[in-house]
Amino acid sequence: MIYDRTFSILITDDDPIARETLREIVAPQGYRTLMAESGEQALDLVREHEVHLALFDMHMPRLSGLETLALVRQIKGAIPAILITGDQDENLMRRALSEHAFCVLAKPVSKSAVIYVVHRAIDKYYKWQLGDGPTRMEN
Repeated sequence: MIYDRTFSILITDDDPIARETLREIVAPQGYRTLMAESGEQALDLVREHEVHLALFDMHMPRLSGLETLALVRQIKGAIPAILITGDQDENLMRRALSEHAFCVLAKPVSKSAVIYVVHRAIDKYYKWQLGDGPTRMEN
């Protein structure tokens, strides 16, 4: 399903190939992408642009994906966030839950898993009406 409204997805990963791979997965689905190579750059983009969903690499220099998520929530409030990690374990899952991450995906990510969780997060957090653009759903 290609959405008829443009939702913006922030992709944050210090690996340029990983960023581009994620962009190549979500952009054809109708999403606008914003790219950041660090947590600090992600915070700048959140301040400057409307962001509806974030994909964060867990392990980045200076700010981790979880640290970046916590700071994004201070700036923007609640937005769905998906963490991506090469070392998924129980401790990380607990920490992700405490930061209200939507889910954690293990690397290497599959195209179908990314599309599924992104669509699911957008569907859960937002709705849209003809001419209104993206709006927050009431839980």
